[in-house]
Amino acid sequence: MARLSDPVTSLKGVGPARAKQLENLNIYTLGDLICHFPRGYEDRTKLVPIAQLQADVPACFRAVVMTTPRTAHIRKGMDLTKVSVADYSGRINLTFFNSKFAAETLQYGSEYIFYGMVSGDYGGYGITNPVFETPDSRPVATRRIMPIYPLTAGLNNGTLTKLIAQALAVCDPPEEILPEEIRREFDVLPAAQAYTVIHDPQTMEQAQAAKKRLIFEEFFVFSAGLSLMRAARAEKKVAPYENIDLLPFYARLPFSLTGAQKRAVEEILGDFQKGAPMNRLVQGDVGSGKTMVAAAAAYCAHLNGFQTALMAPTEILAEQHYESLGKLFAPLDVHTVLLTGSQSQKEKRTAREALASGEAHIAVGTHALISESTVFANLGLVITDEQHRFGVDQRSRLSAKGRDPHILVMSATPIPRTLALLMYGDLDVSVLDELPPGRQKVDTFLVGESYRARINAFIRKQVTEGHQCFVVCPAVEENQELDVKSAAAWAETLQKTVFPDLRVRLLHGQMKSAEKEEAMASFARGEADVLVATTVIEVGVDVPNATLMVIEDADRFGLSQLHQLRGRVGRGSAKSYCILTTHNRNEDTVRRLKALCATNDGFKIAEEDLKLRGPGDFFGSRQSGLPAFRVADLSLDMTTLRDAQQASKEWIERFGQSDTKEAQALRKRVSALFARTEGTMN
Repeated sequence: MARLSDPVTSLKGVGPARAKQLENLNIYTLGDLICHFPRGYEDRTKLVPIAQLQADVPACFRAVVMTTPRTAHIRKGMDLTKVSVADYSGRINLTFFNSKFAAETLQYGSEYIFYGMVSGDYGGYGITNPVFETPDSRPVATRRIMPIYPLTAGLNNGTLTKLIAQALAVCDPPEEILPEEIRREFDVLPAAQAYTVIHDPQTMEQAQAAKKRLIFEEFFVFSAGLSLMRAARAEKKVAPYENIDLLPFYARLPFSLTGAQKRAVEEILGDFQKGAPMNRLVQGDVGSGKTMVAAAAAYCAHLNGFQTALMAPTEILAEQHYESLGKLFAPLDVHTVLLTGSQSQKEKRTAREALASGEAHIAVGTHALISESTVFANLGLVITDEQHRFGVDQRSRLSAKGRDPHILVMSATPIPRTLALLMYGDLDVSVLDELPPGRQKVDTFLVGESYRARINAFIRKQVTEGHQCFVVCPAVEENQELDVKSAAAWAETLQKTVFPDLRVRLLHGQMKSAEKEEAMASFARGEADVLVATTVIEVGVDVPNATLMVIEDADRFGLSQLHQLRGRVGRGSAKSYCILTTHNRNEDTVRRLKALCATNDGFKIAEEDLKLRGPGDFFGSRQSGLPAFRVADLSLDMTTLRDAQQASKEWIERFGQSDTKEAQALRKRVSALFARTEGTMN
């Protein structure tokens, strides 16, 4: 028998060219091939009389060839073969393009099983390029539940089906990881059966049962991995913090913390006293005050003789944190330093020397914090801001600069509880569900292109009153296929023809880092009236003077992303507004965008976004540490997710320390999964 780790080139018919095509689908081994699951199925088991065929509906039918196939040369590289077939109920014409096989195989008077998409109008029905087989042949393309796979250029569904069948014939499917008790309790198939049936079900019920097992398995492996990570951390011991007196810190604040902030701080202080490393997520809506919660944690770490590292995704956000924390901590004799890539060598050297000697108590920075030359005297607390922007590996490297430091991650992307449990199952979660007093509600409006003159007039009004405006576009350059406004072209239009007397700046992701930072900083200093940008401003510096956000082609964004963008305004004392433009009048699109207009509650919006678009907007790339599930769909499979989480909990309790064959296989799968998502099991 072959092994799952054997390369695909060990299969008959897979040479270098075919292997390259498979690589485009991330298929390198027989195991990858077997785990390349169908995205759906076509039920070709039911034979339909010709008289009952419907336009735009695929169908399988049995018919006799009534005419000898006729082939005509249409133009260079194009041959057309036509044939008429009939059954007891009616007759239909078939057309084949460049099909020598059809022209030579179909015989007058012989019977075949055909399958294809029916097309037609008042002139009658027809089918183009149907697949066909003889009634006495083995069902391959007809009379079966046909799996439909994700494809790539040069690789069709039939070829992929045959390769997967060949792989299953020469090697065993992946090992069983679920004990029989778990399988029985949660009514899931054994692994060997599921991995075979998913590719060749005899009924749609079988396909669903196999899919259920594999979805369950994906969630189970991930949940078990998080549980094992949590258990491993719980075994680590650190000295409990003894000094948790934050009164001097609170006395320096020019405002009182909200109830949610106080609750989050108390939860963090409780973690500090447990004698095990904290691993906590603070998630809250835009403007909910996460930075003050982080500051309280950093001050407590300082009281107990430990340094804090706060890593931000952009230099300008790091500088903002540095300035605000520096002002807050200076009277408390807490020394804060800044460390970013664009600093001079002298500035970086000075900051690093202060950290290495222990003179500096808090380091605020970007990726420069994780460089080998950055050494901490006694790092005890690691804080990551907008943590989904960092890979698991980056967070791990920063944590490695201390001895089992406490971990605090912050996210301004409100995440539905069900997703938070999955993505952050190894973290304790604090939710900031209150906004500080005085935080402005942003009035949001949805308009069409007919409102353009009014939008421009409103932009001018805001600028005349001394305020600034954001204009967000979905693309950097013009793209005729997408038919959306580009930031570069729109900025030019606004500057030259609409607002020649105003200061319009451009900001997008294709600019060099230094250019982006300078453009944003310039806008923050009030040196521009209108900033035309892409979503690069989604996570950025506060500009309290910005009171208007115009989002062009808003239908191109998810609700959660729109909410994040909207959060760039309403940060000052003046009334703020957000205008969403779209020329898409699709009913679902309009309903989705109106949901944003109806509320400023990020958690409500997140729940709605999950229902409408799935989890992609929350986690984006695999930087988040969330694996790319092969079968599971977080927006559709929540029931299975909850079952799998419960099962993994039971497994840890009952089998976590066992050395059974299933337990060994599961640990191997968990390690492989977390390695694939940039993480580690340590």
